[in-house]
Amino acid sequence: MNLEKKELKERANGHCELCNAAADLSVYEVQPSSGNTPERAIYLCEKCIAQLDKKQELDPAHWQCLSTSMWSEVAPVQVAAWRILNRLKTEAWAADLLEMLYLTEENLEWAKATGDHEDGGVVDLHKDAFGNQLLTGDTVVLTQSLDVKGSTVNARQGTVVKNIRLVPDNTEQVEGKIDGQTIVILSKYLKKQGG
Repeated sequence: MNLEKKELKERANGHCELCNAAADLSVYEVQPSSGNTPERAIYLCEKCIAQLDKKQELDPAHWQCLSTSMWSEVAPVQVAAWRILNRLKTEAWAADLLEMLYLTEENLEWAKATGDHEDGGVVDLHKDAFGNQLLTGDTVVLTQSLDVKGSTVNARQGTVVKNIRLVPDNTEQVEGKIDGQTIVILSKYLKKQGG
């Protein structure tokens, strides 16, 4: 275990510094960060990290924990709490907590640096035609036959595409192999297998 992780684990008493979970914990750098320093990092569970990083929809029930953790004296915990509360500010309880939360000028500037407070909690995720979240490595089925321009690929309805990759800057597209050729497929023409 590296020194930073050990220090953060001790500071957090082996629990997530936001929700107090005790499993699947790791070091999370609160951006923008100036490198691996405990002053800019917190010890978090996977669920908190996924929602902070906008890789999962916000679960308001999960974030009720902020009514306790927002009072932490640890600056990155305060900053993360402020960001989540801003994304949930349409919830009455979150708006109330946000009103009570005090950050120093320096920490408030740090909290605003990512612009999370301006987008209203919108999370753009890759979703199939039925609203199921798509993840890298998923297996999908084509919901209709597709013409693949400049290729002889046979992309018929019902074709199974394994081990897809998400296109990072476009939530409407995924990459997958059909007949050995990698192509870009619009997610609105896919159904997640098992979804």
